[in-house]
Amino acid sequence: MPDRASGPAPLLDRFAPGAWPESFALSAAAVAVGLAAALCVHAFKAWIGCVSLGGGDLVAGLGLGALAAALLLPALGGVVVGVLRQRFVGEERHHGVAGIMESVALAGGRLRWRRAPVKGVAAGVSIGSGASVGPEDPSVQLGAAAGSMLGQVLRLSDDRTRSLVAAGAAAGVAAAFDAPIAGVFFAVEIILGEIAGGALALVLLGAVSSAALTHVLAGHHVAFAIPPYAPPGAGGLPAFVALGALAGVVAAGYTRAIHGAQDLFALLRLPAWMKPALAGLAVGALALWLPGVLGVGYPTVEAVLGGAGPGLGLLLALLVAKLVATALCIGAGFPGGVFAPALFLGATLGGAAAAAATHLPGGEPAAVTLALVGMGAVLAGATHAPLTAILLLFELTRDYAVLLPAMLATVTSLAVSRRLCRDSVYTLALARKGIRLERGRDVEVLDALTVGETLRREVPTIPEFAPAIEALERIQRTR
Repeated sequence: MPDRASGPAPLLDRFAPGAWPESFALSAAAVAVGLAAALCVHAFKAWIGCVSLGGGDLVAGLGLGALAAALLLPALGGVVVGVLRQRFVGEERHHGVAGIMESVALAGGRLRWRRAPVKGVAAGVSIGSGASVGPEDPSVQLGAAAGSMLGQVLRLSDDRTRSLVAAGAAAGVAAAFDAPIAGVFFAVEIILGEIAGGALALVLLGAVSSAALTHVLAGHHVAFAIPPYAPPGAGGLPAFVALGALAGVVAAGYTRAIHGAQDLFALLRLPAWMKPALAGLAVGALALWLPGVLGVGYPTVEAVLGGAGPGLGLLLALLVAKLVATALCIGAGFPGGVFAPALFLGATLGGAAAAAATHLPGGEPAAVTLALVGMGAVLAGATHAPLTAILLLFELTRDYAVLLPAMLATVTSLAVSRRLCRDSVYTLALARKGIRLERGRDVEVLDALTVGETLRREVPTIPEFAPAIEALERIQRTR
């Protein structure tokens, strides 16, 4: 852990004087963050279920006539989301995980945590109304907000607050997927950008405590029902290299499409609340022909994994339509994540590869294996976090045999994706503002700052006869 010289922690010191070691107090804080994240994510999932009321994934299973009646559902959700964001959230430099990364790198992990409940409500409305976004990134934001809140309430130093934010992010992934190991590596690869001994201990505690409470609240579960499948032999491994290359192309296109859509909506001279409504209307119209693009899309993913998915042509159409729908929703300002759509793209890509392989002479891998590995490969290419993708597949399948093809496909996807797009789906927005992160730190910090952001018109002062403890607290509060 960082030593006390790295920053004062007055309230922490009051709770941990002498006989109460600082490491014990910080460990207890990480456990508290993990438990809070599990409760928040559990409530978030329940809220999504309440909001859906026949929308989202349920709409995806209805007939064409019913879908025509539901055409306006995503647009109506967009109106609600737009009003919530305009009235209660306001403008943000960066949204979602990118905002957490920027805060950890540049602001000591100090997030505007009071906005988190409204963001969670808005994300639930987005998903429940059928917007093509995922629930995992909002889960990460809820966990990170819990960590940042505790760090700020206890007036912890920057290093300690960053560690609690990372612990909360890991806890969010653990609660969303029942995947604590993937949660830990998500926090290390994406949020922190490096492995630090003290921070890693807190991240582990946050993920474990979150997973444990999630098991109590919801039982043991996995995000997808994986049917039994035969692991591929050594002769089938080259197919996964080819699949990884295709996944890298899809991942790079996915990243560029999202940020291209953000640029497009930024050019539209419309009220902020109208943009998500417009995107929702476009997605609703698209869903008249391809209802699988609505919502999170997990039923389609499970159908592909079960071998009962659509044919080659429809799978390719779903892949393209989901990519476009997600770019429109994220670009227009629907709160939600890019994680689940990436898994959808990978599953449809793998399913399409399996359908194409049936026309080849024997030895093709099973459809479920190609779909699973495709999910991990697109996710790795989009997020530039291969360890997270590989370990997520392992925790979803509980099968060691999937690791070898997953490793081949993800490393290939990552290489191709980076060749086509230097930045990940999370870091491209930061890079376009001049923020380039390496090992969780900005290497071009001056390029990202304007004079207006650094100028202070009101200089903080300390009264001449203020007690020393008041002076310390004021110094810490004003940074």
